[in-house]
Amino acid sequence: MAEEELSPQLRDQINRLQQLRSQLQMIIQQRQQVELRMREVDEALEELDKTEDKTPVYKSIGAILIKTKGKGEVTKELKSDKESLDLRKATLDKQEGRIKEKLNELQSKVQNALNLPGGAQES
Repeated sequence: MAEEELSPQLRDQINRLQQLRSQLQMIIQQRQQVELRMREVDEALEELDKTEDKTPVYKSIGAILIKTKGKGEVTKELKSDKESLDLRKATLDKQEGRIKEKLNELQSKVQNALNLPGGAQES
């Protein structure tokens, strides 16, 4: 079916479908970044568990390392970061689910419209 034969409504739906796919890709990328950060936090917490309380602990701030007040302070910060990341991931998971639902729904509508005899004059 040529582009000129598509109804304006169907063209809008196809554009919306492309927008939803782009949104889904962005959300998936954000979720993957959050998951990567969560793994880093988990690894850091594991390493801190292995260290003694007296062991000096440093944290990276930009391009420098700063000595912290101790293992407890850094552990507390990392656990707080992990909670925030868990919340962010849950939010992204929900958004991803909603967009996938909308995407599947719209994709079905577009496919049905394209399969109609006489070309997509559905209202």
